[in-house]
Amino acid sequence: MTRRQFMLSAAAAGLLGTATHAQPASKTAKAGVLINGSPGPTIDTLRMGFAKLGYIEGQGFALEPRYAQGQLNRLPALAAELVQLDVGVILALGGPASRAARNATSTIPIVFSIVTDPVVLGLAASMDRPGGNATGITSLDPEQAVRQFELIRALFPKLTRIGILSDATIPGVDSSGLAPIERANDAAARKLGMQPVIVKLSDGPSPDLAGPLDGMVKDGVEALLVLEVPIPFNNRKAVAELAAALRLPTIFPGGQSDAGGLITYGTSVADTWPRMPIIADKILKGAKPADLPVEQPTKFELVINLKTAKALGLTVPPTLIARADEVIQ
Repeated sequence: MTRRQFMLSAAAAGLLGTATHAQPASKTAKAGVLINGSPGPTIDTLRMGFAKLGYIEGQGFALEPRYAQGQLNRLPALAAELVQLDVGVILALGGPASRAARNATSTIPIVFSIVTDPVVLGLAASMDRPGGNATGITSLDPEQAVRQFELIRALFPKLTRIGILSDATIPGVDSSGLAPIERANDAAARKLGMQPVIVKLSDGPSPDLAGPLDGMVKDGVEALLVLEVPIPFNNRKAVAELAAALRLPTIFPGGQSDAGGLITYGTSVADTWPRMPIIADKILKGAKPADLPVEQPTKFELVINLKTAKALGLTVPPTLIARADEVIQ
């Protein structure tokens, strides 16, 4: 028998290790999830998104969620936990979670969302070519801050002092003491002739909300813009209730009309969650985060709560109501 005949015969007999039974069992794909807050609809949306793509938990796939429960100082340890689990990708929701994941690993791919400016936060070199191990979806809309203040101005033409509620734990603070989203809103308010008063809530499972809001009112604040950052987001309903009790009109980011504020405007972070498994799927199949452009929002919503307006004794101009995507009676 020639060598060529032997090789063909061996291959046919499965002696070269090509038979299925000779291969090791496939490794379970793991996706870590790092969330600033607590379990909720986010993880259900992600789970459903993966399932639609054929990733079924317990059938060669495992989802590994980790929750900071509003205590953002826990994020580095939770991120390190996911790295130790050797997950194939980390889905990070929010700037603090995304930064914690990026600090924990430079090799495991990261898919982020609820991030205002990934370039400023050091998560990506550019929107088109992230260049590192992270990509995802940004809620960045350079015009959103101006548009929100224009809505406030339409309701209160003579308003001069506007409160901006933020979060003391968000990253990217510069020498002025302000993070990127705070700087953008500060500049937008001043552009429209308003004096911004920025107050940052402190981290913790039960942050003090009443004190800061009461302090704003005493400081002459006439309306309140709530930023899309972790602590106000996790406590949005309580913020809206306390502000209403202080007769302080509120405007919330898109997707937060459930808070009960007077106005909700902008992109909805909930719209970004279903995209995360799709991006993760590309990465698990071999795509590099460095080459996947950061996705940007395309859907905006304006919700006006007339029930809240009535409780505050306010009349919303018909022209503003006509622009709304939804009016809550």
